[in-house]
Amino acid sequence: MASYRVLIKTSAVKELETIPTKKDRQRIAGRIRALAEDPRPPGCEKLHREERYRVRQGRYRVVYSVDDDERVVLVVKVGHRRDVYR
Repeated sequence: MASYRVLIKTSAVKELETIPTKKDRQRIAGRIRALAEDPRPPGCEKLHREERYRVRQGRYRVVYSVDDDERVVLVVKVGHRRDVYR
């Protein structure tokens, strides 16, 4: 299986940088890198009424969209579970 390119919106990078602990930031970054090999890993969920998916990493969520024709994963939002869907 060929890998996907992972693109991260500038706003999502800023959200990732605001996460308080370095350990959590590293885990989330690893989770994002893993999307290149499997954009729909076990445990991901399609968001209701949107063409986006989310994966969990502890208390944080990564929201992204997948373009299978272009083989691109676009990370649109990273944040705490209480704030990410707003």
